[in-house]
Amino acid sequence: MTAVPIRTRRKFLKDLGYISVGFTLLGACSGVEEPVMAARMDYNGKLPGSMGRAKTVNAWLQILEDGSIRVLSGKVELGQGIRTAIQQVAAEELDMDLERVQVHLAETGVTPNEGYTGASASIQNSAMSVRYAAATARQELLTLASKKLNTVVDDLLLYNGIVKSKKSKESLTFAEILEGVQIETEVILPVHIKDYREYRYVGKAIPRTDISDMVRGKAVYIQDLRFPGMLHARVVRPPGYTSQLISLDETGLKTEVSGIIKTVIKGSFVGVITEREYQAVKAEQFLRNHSIWTVPVPFPKSENLYAHIKLIASPPETVKNEGDVAAVFEGAEIFKATYTKPYIKHASMGPACGIAMFDGAILYVWSHSQGIYPMREALATMLSMDADNIHITAVPGAGCFGHSTADDAAADAALLALEHPNTHVRVQWSRQDEHLWDPYGPAMITELEASLDKNNKINSWKTEVWTDSHSTRPNKDAGTVLAARYLENPYQMNSRGYLGGGHRNADPYYSIPNMTVNAHYYDGPFRTSSLRSLGSFANIFAMESFMDVLAEKAGQDPLEFRINHLEDERAISVIQKVQALTSEQNTEDGEGIGFAFMRYKNTDAYIAVAAKVAVDKNNGEAGLIRMWAAVDVGEVINMDGLTNQIEGGMIQSASWTLKEQVTFNTTEITSTDWMKYPILKFSEVPEVEVAIINRPTEDAKGAGEVPVPPTAAAIANAIYNACGKRIYDLPITPEKILNA
Repeated sequence: MTAVPIRTRRKFLKDLGYISVGFTLLGACSGVEEPVMAARMDYNGKLPGSMGRAKTVNAWLQILEDGSIRVLSGKVELGQGIRTAIQQVAAEELDMDLERVQVHLAETGVTPNEGYTGASASIQNSAMSVRYAAATARQELLTLASKKLNTVVDDLLLYNGIVKSKKSKESLTFAEILEGVQIETEVILPVHIKDYREYRYVGKAIPRTDISDMVRGKAVYIQDLRFPGMLHARVVRPPGYTSQLISLDETGLKTEVSGIIKTVIKGSFVGVITEREYQAVKAEQFLRNHSIWTVPVPFPKSENLYAHIKLIASPPETVKNEGDVAAVFEGAEIFKATYTKPYIKHASMGPACGIAMFDGAILYVWSHSQGIYPMREALATMLSMDADNIHITAVPGAGCFGHSTADDAAADAALLALEHPNTHVRVQWSRQDEHLWDPYGPAMITELEASLDKNNKINSWKTEVWTDSHSTRPNKDAGTVLAARYLENPYQMNSRGYLGGGHRNADPYYSIPNMTVNAHYYDGPFRTSSLRSLGSFANIFAMESFMDVLAEKAGQDPLEFRINHLEDERAISVIQKVQALTSEQNTEDGEGIGFAFMRYKNTDAYIAVAAKVAVDKNNGEAGLIRMWAAVDVGEVINMDGLTNQIEGGMIQSASWTLKEQVTFNTTEITSTDWMKYPILKFSEVPEVEVAIINRPTEDAKGAGEVPVPPTAAAIANAIYNACGKRIYDLPITPEKILNA
């Protein structure tokens, strides 16, 4: 990957006149048919939240000298294909060829501040902001052109960077219309957008252009980024969360390891800068072996984890209460079940990496953080710097969904770069550090109770959830980044972060007249934060497993039982679709098919999942044969990207369901590598079939987190149908199946 110089917004605008891209205008030569203006319609709905801080067109897109478009988005590419989706909506609204729209993602001072990339919100926030900004830009270009050409707007055609009069055949390029300025018009309702029936790109399966570079092994990720004269660094991690440095003996370091540039000791933060990466690895090992630390606070016994969670949890908070659950439960037959989920890791295939360079005035940082503006605030607090003097450029990482160690690696690099100015300093984490210091998805307990009425419908439901924080993402609170906790004047987190994610989807989307949901929050022994789908994974695993239990008690087919409790036709449609997808499947002895349904957050996308498994009754091994999903995200922007997200999410969820858990004893976390923290192997990945229900008249919703929660329940239900063993505690291992 070639290092690209940083551009401020001011320099970005200044340089517009020097950018040239070769192109051919549609209709510019006699052999090309002149385009017809597509029908348009007024959008009067709610503007996206991202537009709250970026209301003008030029915050979202710039028109270059040649009429091509550069779109600006504050979201980062995580493998979800957001760059391509944004390119599609911008090209659509401005009637451009796709290749004439480039998308610039996540760079402070250049792109809008859109907070974090997460919560399956990039499509409805960033892509829709670009849509409305592009539509507003189109209208403004037509208005300005009508004045310059002395004609009415209805006489004009706009396509591929030009505006042309149908009568006089005179035309102007976008650059001639704007005369060196950008469009600062505020986006206000109503927005005149293209009629979905006229789409050229939106809703189509447009492939991501970056995939070919990945397949060819080109430098794509931050781990590949190199700068001239760049130095390498490692950080000496404490033996535990609460350990503090007592002493460090550097004697002999330079004798044992060549290329030492500098050792940095700031309280209990210890880093070493070297000429080459392997020298940094050896230096870190030497310093770790020659350092003395305080003994960390012990962990609870792993076998007592869930009892410990209940012991330390705060009194319950009622987050939903409808009807009178207690009154219905009195005298009724109550069905109960308890489900658990262990701590799980982001388990990024590439350990975290961060690069920084301080030129004496500006601190430049390159990071695969999922929130460069919030991270800038954390760094500014930690380093006592003005945030405007920190410039962060997002570079893709090896992939994860949620709050990984990317921000921590960037903070490490920033601290070390300040100690050695005018040189790029690269910090590459080790696999062991990645596994040990990752902000895990928290362990959870979900207890469910329900009763059925005389018609075998659920008439009362109660959920009790025990959960730690599901987001301690970086922000102005410097304690959210790891390095800040070990400085001479350490920063500790000012709050517990976002607790509400723990009871996400704990209230069934089904029609149940009496319902109570209580949340019990606990401050656990491990570092935790956002992991794909937050508490939905545990809660939907529990709920949809329990729905199968209740269906069996009611003597009904599990899918029909669900449909009987739904009034939303879109919800019913995805269930019926997955029912159709699996209708011709036969199962042999030891095989089973299981189902699950969810509407994510009870407000966003709909999904129904099916899984077919085979269980070896001798050794308890459960193998995935095939999985299906039927999905409704409203308007589909990119069919290919959406399908990929669903497939990938189901496979990741299958790995969590069957394999993954953080292991530990009272003194240390023991799952330090892939042998001790196994994930689903390529050979274990089943065929996955995804059916998308496109509803172009409905609001577009994201899908990144949607497939994860119901997949776990579908697999658990399939295992029960295959061998008659119901497993309540994740992961579903062979031992648990044999002992059930």
